[in-house]
Amino acid sequence: MSDIKRKRGESFDAFMRRVKRRWMQSGRLLQARKVKFFIPKKSKNIQRFSAIRKVNLISKTNYLRKIGKIKDEDEQDNRR
Repeated sequence: MSDIKRKRGESFDAFMRRVKRRWMQSGRLLQARKVKFFIPKKSKNIQRFSAIRKVNLISKTNYLRKIGKIKDEDEQDNRR
């Protein structure tokens, strides 16, 4: 925890600016963002299954579009 104390007569906004500036200089904000937005790597098996699922979904969508069950994207965009 940081040991920054509010100065006498200092507004809360000025205090927060000073605290944030100190955190930025120390690198704590950068480390917190790295932890917050960290996405673990998927295993090879999960990557393979998701790729297969994606290919199957695209081929099914293209087939439905070809036989006329799904309308083309251009026609849907014109309606909006």
